[in-house]
Amino acid sequence: MVLKTTLCRFSGLRIYPGRGVVFVRIDGQQFLFLSKKCRSLFNNRLRPAKLAWTAAYRKAHKKDQVSEGTRRKRRNNGKNATRSIVGASMELLQRKRAEKPEVRQATRDAALREVKERAKKAKEVRAKAATSKAPAAKVAQGGRKAAQVGHAGKR
Repeated sequence: MVLKTTLCRFSGLRIYPGRGVVFVRIDGQQFLFLSKKCRSLFNNRLRPAKLAWTAAYRKAHKKDQVSEGTRRKRRNNGKNATRSIVGASMELLQRKRAEKPEVRQATRDAALREVKERAKKAKEVRAKAATSKAPAAKVAQGGRKAAQVGHAGKR
């Protein structure tokens, strides 16, 4: 024998035949509550999602999840087609990709050597410029100190 059950409008629990309270609003809408407790909480305008024993609370706080393993499957996107970059054409990119690692390493080493040599030359130029400016800077510094001492003497 199958019993026809209905759901409580407040708690979401099952109401078996012979149980429950029906509340009919002025507009004719019917509310079926499991108990006087549910009816009074509904009349006090409490939210079922804030009461831990209601079905609405359990749903809002994800308590009744049977299987968490049902996630969406990722779609495998096809690889993007290679395109030329602003500075390099497709042919140049293909050549770079096809060259052997030894050749690539040799070109990288040559480029590093060139950069280091350039930095060394720049450092030498700066050192020469610093040695030629050093005496002039000392004179200017002495002149500045003399001016400050002279200014202090006027006070």
